[in-house]
Amino acid sequence: MTGWRARMAPYALLAPMLALVAVFVYLPILANIRFSFYRWSSLSPTWVFVGLANYRRLFADPLFWSSLGNNAIYAVASLAVQVACGLVLAAVLESTLLPRRLSGCFRVALFIPSVLPITAIGLLWQLLYQPAFGLVNAALETVGLGQFVHAWLGEESTALLSVVAVSQWQWTGYIAVLFVVAIRGIPRELYESAEIDGAGLIRQFFSITVPSVRQTTFVLVMITIFGAVKVFDIVWIMTGGGPNNASQTLGTYMYRSAFQTDAVGYGATIAVLMFALSSVFGLLNLWLQRRGE
Repeated sequence: MTGWRARMAPYALLAPMLALVAVFVYLPILANIRFSFYRWSSLSPTWVFVGLANYRRLFADPLFWSSLGNNAIYAVASLAVQVACGLVLAAVLESTLLPRRLSGCFRVALFIPSVLPITAIGLLWQLLYQPAFGLVNAALETVGLGQFVHAWLGEESTALLSVVAVSQWQWTGYIAVLFVVAIRGIPRELYESAEIDGAGLIRQFFSITVPSVRQTTFVLVMITIFGAVKVFDIVWIMTGGGPNNASQTLGTYMYRSAFQTDAVGYGATIAVLMFALSSVFGLLNLWLQRRGE
């Protein structure tokens, strides 16, 4: 194969995949952006063009800003627990502090929550948080901390943090296992040389492990932020955005607007903002990654 055929061969191989991506990703995004300029109902054939009215309504909507704030809390907690603590867990699992066989058991135990069905996790933790017979309150009373007993999912002050805690339990082990893979790619000679020079485990962690897994960290930070922006399932299963919208996120607010109150155009507007936030964070992450290189 020579000439133009050789040059076109890669594009011909990519064409089916690009067509599928265009049909199932980019066309729906463009359609959703179009929907956001209309006021319409899924039960009515009439579409009313309103221009930027949905966006003006969105930015003046207190519930939108409180939902965005809940997403921000979710993102900060996920970065602190899943990424930061996940890296520490991975370093411990790959250190000499644990025997190799015991380390393997811990890795499996940490990874299991991430493969459980999200519905099962939500229902399980609803039972654990149950005020009257849930294990969380029972454990607090058993150890003499009865003053901290709450109706965890039924109080505005604790509902969001309770759901966030479940997400951290589910995904921290998964992030830690990915960090384990990255740490295993670090040459062992670096740790041996540091140990000969008198560096302890903490110094080795900050001087060797953290810089060496920088690329993996960038990727996992991006994945975690994307997950925080579009979080929906665990919130909807456990609280439905309640009580009194205390745990409402952009995803649950979008679903409620589009499919429960039948304001499809307004729900599409929230989806556009979610897409814009994800795009901004993705571009920022790529820019920081290149600067790091």
